[in-house]
Amino acid sequence: MDLHYTLWLFTVSFGASALGGMLGMASGIFIVPILTTFGHLGIHVAIGASIVSVIACSCGGAAPFLRGRLTNVRLAVVLETATTLGALSGVLLSGLVPVAALYFIFGVILIVSARQMLARRADPAPAETAAGDDAMHRRSWGAALQLDSSYPDRASGRELAYRVRRIPLGLSLMYCAGLISALLGIGSGVLKIPAMDTALRLPIKVSSATSNFMIGVTAAASAGAYFLRGEIVTAIAGPVALGSVAGAALGARLLMRVSNERLRLLFVAVLALLAVQMLLEAFGVHLFGASP
Repeated sequence: MDLHYTLWLFTVSFGASALGGMLGMASGIFIVPILTTFGHLGIHVAIGASIVSVIACSCGGAAPFLRGRLTNVRLAVVLETATTLGALSGVLLSGLVPVAALYFIFGVILIVSARQMLARRADPAPAETAAGDDAMHRRSWGAALQLDSSYPDRASGRELAYRVRRIPLGLSLMYCAGLISALLGIGSGVLKIPAMDTALRLPIKVSSATSNFMIGVTAAASAGAYFLRGEIVTAIAGPVALGSVAGAALGARLLMRVSNERLRLLFVAVLALLAVQMLLEAFGVHLFGASP
């Protein structure tokens, strides 16, 4: 493999991971189509490289997010149990559901998620969060598991407190996210963030940072299987991993500087583009030449 191709792999993974790291999504959803279409790699090798990039992206963004107190680690552990169970169910159900139907369902879910996130527009003000029913909240799962927290918002220069609401609904959505991602072979971050945003009512920055932490755990669980099958090629995965670490670090810094409203609009735009791609895949139109 020549130097130009190695540099191209680094550049592609850097850009994809910067965007994925800022949004809290798995960068593989961008990297796989690029590697298969423009890099002329087989789909399985591309997926193996994307799994490495997801782990690198999660690790690269973890430190800045943790230092900035954006990641809710306790909540991530709780939600990841449901996502893992959903992924295991997806593995068991793989092949039973027509792929075209899955793409169609996924596209519709993305459209609904984008509409809900766009309708919400902004995170609840701290005063609105504190004005809730305290007695009821003390009996909720969020209070019992001590999931409520706060984060420093650089855009406003304030410490913003938030409450984690509707944990049972959030766990159900995380299970569905893991199930669909396993059936389609894509990262579940694109579904986790709308679930945390609309169901748990988390600030968008906390949703993105917590999702970034979770996707690394999920990818690490499946990386061993791809490695044993020989689908992680070190000559490809090495430059991709290096570019992903650097890109994720940049994405984390951009996330902490951008306003919540702009971040939400960017995420909605990405959801809309992915929804179009999934619906085209459902009708047999391969926008990028290969399925993600």
